Amino acid sequence: MQSTAQPTEEEISATIDRWLAREREVRLLLAQPGKIPADAIGSGSGIEFLQRLERGELPSPPICHALDFVPVEFERGLAVFQGTPKSDYYNPIGCVHGGYVATLLDSAVGCAVQSTLAPGFCYTTIELKLNFVRPVTDRTGPVRAEGRVIHVSRQIGTAEGRLVDAAGKLYAHATTTCLIFPVPPVAEESSK
Repeated sequence: MQSTAQPTEEEISATIDRWLAREREVRLLLAQPGKIPADAIGSGSGIEFLQRLERGELPSPPICHALDFVPVEFERGLAVFQGTPKSDYYNPIGCVHGGYVATLLDSAVGCAVQSTLAPGFCYTTIELKLNFVRPVTDRTGPVRAEGRVIHVSRQIGTAEGRLVDAAGKLYAHATTTCLIFPVPPVAEESSK
């Protein structure tokens, strides 16, 4: 039976410290944001591609820079992104815009699927279903979007994700369906 005991303030504080330390480690390794070369996308397995991003061997995705979040863990079938919500992301009703939450969760569930792919394959999200459980504010503290694969076949991948704070409180959850396909041939990029 699962324990329902709430974490103590000390435990929450220790989790926040651990999360922020991991974020600092990752930020030191990440490359500057930029467009990832097309030939790098399918050159290794999905998990190898994600690990190259994490080690700073490929440009960091610009969306991570724009919304100030980072990948903190990649394993086969698992992807975790972390960010700290800011008032800069507020919507007109006084909480963090749902697009911020959706972006973190879409990143986590999509990369969870990516982490299972063979060399030469990539994915695109064809459906993202999101449930908001409670509002996220600039007082929430760091949050993590944890994506886990449910099933991956030759053409379709599904995954689920949760957005939680350091106390384990759930803010939103999501499911995705991704189309899996061969990486398109690299077209010569125009200098125009």
